[in-house]
Amino acid sequence: MKLQTLSLGALLMATTSLAAVNAAVAQDQTQTAADQPAEAAPGDSNASPSNEVTEVVVRGKNLPKTMRRTAEVTSILTTEDLKRTGDDNAAAALTRVAGLSLVEGKFIYVRGLGERYSSALLNGAPLPSPEPLQRVVPLDLFPASLLGRVSVQKTYSAEYPGEFGGGVVDLQTVALPRDNFLSLGIGTGYNSETTGKKTVTYFGSATDWLGYDDGARSLPDPLRDALAKGKLVNPNTYPATGTGATNELQKIGHSFTNADLNLLQIGRPTPNFSLNGSAGQTYDVLGGKFGVVAVADFSNSWSVKNGIHYEDDYTNSANNVSLNSLLSLGYTRGAHTLKWTGMYIRKTTKFASTRDGFNSNGFFYRKDRTGWYQRELGLSQLTGTHALTPKLVLDWTASYAVTVRDTPYDKFINYQLDESNAATKGLYFTDLRNGGGNETAFSNLKDVAKYLGANLTWDYSLGEGRDGKLMAGVSVLDNQRDYQRRAFEFKSVNDSLAKYTRVDYLFSDYNIRPDFLQLWETGSDSPQAYKGGLFVSSYYVKTDLEVIPLVRVAAGLRYEIGKERNDLRYLYQTNTKPERASTQIKETYLLPSGTVTWNFKDDMQLRFGASKTIGRPQFRELAEPTFREADSDRSYTGNPLLKDTEITNLDARYEWYYGAGEYLTAGLFHKTLDKPVETISTGTQLQQTFVNAPQANIQGFEVDYKGLFESPIKGAFFESKQWLVQANYTFTDSSVKVKTGDKIAFSRTTFQPVEASLYIKDGSKLQGQSDHLANVQFGWEDAEAKSQGTLLLTYVSERISVRGSGIVGDPDIMQEPGTQIDFVWRKGFDAFGRGLNFQLEARNLTGTEYKEYQTINDKRVYVDRYDPGTSVSVSLSTQF
Repeated sequence: MKLQTLSLGALLMATTSLAAVNAAVAQDQTQTAADQPAEAAPGDSNASPSNEVTEVVVRGKNLPKTMRRTAEVTSILTTEDLKRTGDDNAAAALTRVAGLSLVEGKFIYVRGLGERYSSALLNGAPLPSPEPLQRVVPLDLFPASLLGRVSVQKTYSAEYPGEFGGGVVDLQTVALPRDNFLSLGIGTGYNSETTGKKTVTYFGSATDWLGYDDGARSLPDPLRDALAKGKLVNPNTYPATGTGATNELQKIGHSFTNADLNLLQIGRPTPNFSLNGSAGQTYDVLGGKFGVVAVADFSNSWSVKNGIHYEDDYTNSANNVSLNSLLSLGYTRGAHTLKWTGMYIRKTTKFASTRDGFNSNGFFYRKDRTGWYQRELGLSQLTGTHALTPKLVLDWTASYAVTVRDTPYDKFINYQLDESNAATKGLYFTDLRNGGGNETAFSNLKDVAKYLGANLTWDYSLGEGRDGKLMAGVSVLDNQRDYQRRAFEFKSVNDSLAKYTRVDYLFSDYNIRPDFLQLWETGSDSPQAYKGGLFVSSYYVKTDLEVIPLVRVAAGLRYEIGKERNDLRYLYQTNTKPERASTQIKETYLLPSGTVTWNFKDDMQLRFGASKTIGRPQFRELAEPTFREADSDRSYTGNPLLKDTEITNLDARYEWYYGAGEYLTAGLFHKTLDKPVETISTGTQLQQTFVNAPQANIQGFEVDYKGLFESPIKGAFFESKQWLVQANYTFTDSSVKVKTGDKIAFSRTTFQPVEASLYIKDGSKLQGQSDHLANVQFGWEDAEAKSQGTLLLTYVSERISVRGSGIVGDPDIMQEPGTQIDFVWRKGFDAFGRGLNFQLEARNLTGTEYKEYQTINDKRVYVDRYDPGTSVSVSLSTQF
């Protein structure tokens, strides 16, 4: 067996050349050499000064440098890993890590615990979220092209935020270049269920394909002026005083964009398309090194779902456009380094849907929807590292990040099939007299995170070749969120045959008049807006030292003062202030953590960890106004009585690094959660709220293996290749503890305590937790042929997606992710006097369906089921 790492060389792995500008930065923890064995070299700080301690140095020499640098249980995805799997964003890439699973395509669950129990950081700084229901940023926002490394720390240490349950995900952006470069790429893709197939869509605006609206969805000026007056928009507050321009309410109704956003059409999605480019340059400036790196990419893709929802059939399409950019500037001189990172990410979804079936009255109905969902993230971050003395280092971070989610003209229209009147039998009509037949909503969310942190690190020696490290730090996080939603519908004052006309004719200016269609705001005295805020000041100390030869102890203590608030906003002058207009949670925590590492052989070690951490409610979970999630058509009502969750974590892991880039690890974990936040149903499973369950336990084990070998099969195809097998498996078991006398309270109970067992079943699993997670990668690399191929298999067992309504007796809604098989192949070649890199990706080769279901009378009833299809994409890139 050859002891060498996987490498395609400069052509295929151009992005791996993004490294530190000098040796000082290269030693920073954000750089990785995980697959290189640690060798004692002359001048190495770990080298032995005398023969007496040679055994100490040799004992750990085969451990990868990253494993020697960290005392915690950590998994790392390098640039090489990201390229090999071909995943296009951080969320997808992290599903390859042991114990991690993906929910809703964007949130990572670590060891069965949801996104509320995992922190997401960018270069060590917290991030805001554009999601109304979550305070944790969705990781699908971050394209792989902007990332240099992703680490997942599964045991807690004091330098990280106290909100920790499953783990902390730290996204590291691409580093400054060692060499000058310019790379360009182009790609296209096909999906068996989407590309070229007939589906529903709508016109929107002429520039939708770029991810930008041309103004068709802008808030109309007459409506903007009316909203600023603080009154409900309806005929009672804007009585008819005439027609045309003299009728203010009529003028507002005429200002709504009509046909371009209301009228569903049949279209055929085009093939997916992408462009990307990156460049880097270094300069000698004032006796130091100045480096710059810029990355940008654009993609336009489609997804189509043809499925079933209970007994209804539905079809929807989503045109997803992504525009991402990063600019990083760095300067290093002597013992000082400064780095600025600017990032802009924009993702838009143009959504169209139609669903039909029988309603509760037995009438055949149809519901059409159109929407535009725009998410943006802007970041400005400045970091510095200063070696004050050879043993004392100061590093600091200042970060300002803003996320925005804008949803203009989120529309639905309900139709019913006329089967009673002979003259109109077989025609669809819209009931505009009784309300609820149509809606046009405008919502906006802005989330701002300001962060400032500093750390001091002192390296010291204990003698006899044993070293130690003492760290202390302080940080401040100020996270502010502002959300509001305004919704409107058109109601008719009399019945008319116009209700049978096409939707753009029905809502034409001619029909919007005082004697037929009038605009009504659907809001009430219940506020549809809130302001949330979280202010956390933190202080920590930590020591990491070899207490006796071969035994390393990392122990820390973090002190956090957290103030979380949620204030309802009053949009109307008629609002009556509710009893719980403001929610505040103010807590202080002392969070201890410790990890013991025993390096008992040259290439083996054991780790044992214990810690206490917390989980805070999300902003939206505290806000009482009801929010409807467009994609699932489920409604969520917040609970201002929620409390923080306190978590006790225990871990143990065995690690064997038996070759360069090869390892076997096995670990156990146990967690106890006091007052975990769980989602429950309030009458029906389309109406959800949040409560503190009394207690929950979660435990399990995970195994991770990576091996490199030469093929035993002889022949020209096999002899030049090095082969890879990488696999991991995680078993997780969780249970919610409920006993007689345990109480919960929420809006349906008028916030009065009731028996928790009415809504939560004792022994039930935590929501979103799968018992079994498995990943397998089998691939080869041929340096001579400049090729690399990888077959990837991912398995996720079923999990609870929506908890059943205990008081009604509805069973849980289960999701069955199942098995997905992907293949990624890369090939380098020369053409036109230039080196090129070709990449082929095939996803979901087995055509695994998406399934959500309930089991009723031993039979499955599908809540949601569709075929996502098999996707094939190709790309071509080159470097100058």
